[in-house]
This record gives sequence, C-alpha cells and structure tokens, in this order.
Amino acid sequence: MQKFLSLSIALGILFAAAQPVQARDTKHLISIEEGLNTKDAESKLDGSVKFYFAGQQHPAVLEKLSTDVSNRKTNAVGKTDEVACQWAFLSALVAFEQNAKKLGANAVVNIVSYYKKDEMASTTQFECHAGAIMAGVALKGDFVKISNK
Repeated sequence: MQKFLSLSIALGILFAAAQPVQARDTKHLISIEEGLNTKDAESKLDGSVKFYFAGQQHPAVLEKLSTDVSNRKTNAVGKTDEVACQWAFLSALVAFEQNAKKLGANAVVNIVSYYKKDEMASTTQFECHAGAIMAGVALKGDFVKISNK
C-alpha cells in the first residue's frame, strides 16, 4: 500500500510539473525617434541610406529595387525591455542599410513593423516583443532609389 501511495505521489508531482509553461512575450511600442537618436545608432549607421517609415513623406522614388524583411533578435538578459528593443531595432536597420548598399538603393521606404508577419504601420513607433532572455524586432520595407532633391 505504501508503495502504491509513493508511486501515486510521484506521478502527481510529475504531471503537475509537466503543465505547459508560458514564456514571456511582452509587446512594446517604442519610439522610432528615440531608437534612431541613440549613440549606438549614430556610430553604426553611416547615413548613406535614408529610412522612411510608412506614411512619412520622402523624395520621389526613381526606382523600386526590392522588398525585404529584417528580423533581428538580441540578448535581453540584464537589459530593460526598452534597451533590448532599441538594440534589436538598430540591428534591423543596420541589416537594411547593408542590403540597400548591395542593391544600389539609397533609401528604404514604407517601413512597417512585421512581427510574426503582422504589419503595424506607424510614423512614430515600432513594435518589439521581449521575453526573459530575448527581444525581437521585425521590419519590412521597400529598397528604392530616391531623388536627391
């Protein structure tokens, strides 16, 4: 009988521990302006490619070269969600800048947040999702040549 009771308790503990665990996935809307005005952004983006978020006015598009997504994650351990999100945002923009240069584009226009393929267009905020150990930003935009006027 005691063996049966011990087995029952052990199985109960096992089943209780096997319950699904919900990982943190906190959605944040972060200021684009603040993300672009960090010291890291100033040092990592060289300014040769201009970024225009959906709805922002931009010079005339001379040629559309491509549309692409930049999905970047960063380590969030020891950082606030906002700081981790700004790092992921900057990483996504650096990837856009590098891709634009390869394509011969001088701008990325119509940039939207594209987390899990859900578009969120804003001229003032980008979407970021933060968990206990990672934060992520996904952006989608059009690589173009714009007039310099």
